[in-house]
Amino acid sequence: MMPPPQSTASAMNMIAALLEQRSGQQIAANRAWRIETALKPILRERGLANLDELVAQLVAARSGELGDQVVDALLNQETSFFRDAAVLDAVGDAVQEMRHQVSDRRLRIWSAGCSTGQEPLSLAMLFAERGMGDGLCAPEIVATDLSPAALARARSGKFSQFEIQRGLPVRRMMTWFDSQGGDWVAKHDLVRRVQFRQHNLTADPAPPGKFDIILCRNVLLYFSPAMRRTVFDVLSSAIRPGGLLVLGAGETVIGQTEHFTPSERFRGFYRAAIPSLHTSRAAAAG
Repeated sequence: MMPPPQSTASAMNMIAALLEQRSGQQIAANRAWRIETALKPILRERGLANLDELVAQLVAARSGELGDQVVDALLNQETSFFRDAAVLDAVGDAVQEMRHQVSDRRLRIWSAGCSTGQEPLSLAMLFAERGMGDGLCAPEIVATDLSPAALARARSGKFSQFEIQRGLPVRRMMTWFDSQGGDWVAKHDLVRRVQFRQHNLTADPAPPGKFDIILCRNVLLYFSPAMRRTVFDVLSSAIRPGGLLVLGAGETVIGQTEHFTPSERFRGFYRAAIPSLHTSRAAAAG
């Protein structure tokens, strides 16, 4: 039996272009292998030999369902509970400090690019353990992602043994999750603390309202410089003046936006620029 023909570079380029068009994310040339690896389940499901045949179906398809399926499979959903735990502890410190400054409303947190939900669920656990789990003390957590499949998993709160062991000590696991077969399911009291919504950082307006802290970690790495500026504009539109932006360890605002500056109080975080009096008056006059 002859082996299936190899996918052409042209097919890979077309699929990479589809991903960038729909999500803003780019796949570096040295990581093009991810395309075929991520799409193998779709090829098997549809009985296709290679990406060229998949591209032919994408071109022929009248609905966007197949394109959505392809893009969803290519999105990087790498995450874990309490990823970079020291960073999340610092977020907890910032929330507690803000609580002393703001007593008449709930603080609001946005976890942008939340994938399958481990980051916002980690925050909900952390806040509850610090006595910020009820009433005005409990920050409102809004978590967004482009992927419907990832959000469905996040809302279900269902994780494999491998996923649950990545970052969760036994105490937290037993407190917040129930064993179900070979999986672990988050208790309703935990999942209810997070509002999961679909959102495209590069195409949609920010979720309504203003946020005190925005986490957008390890998302900007996959965008072009121009697309990063677009995303920073969206994040800036959603954050309160003086609010905090939390990026991944390999990400920065320096040289990419004037909307945020390094925080003097919280190392590694970025502070939303506070409009000057002159700017505010000019905007009001306009």
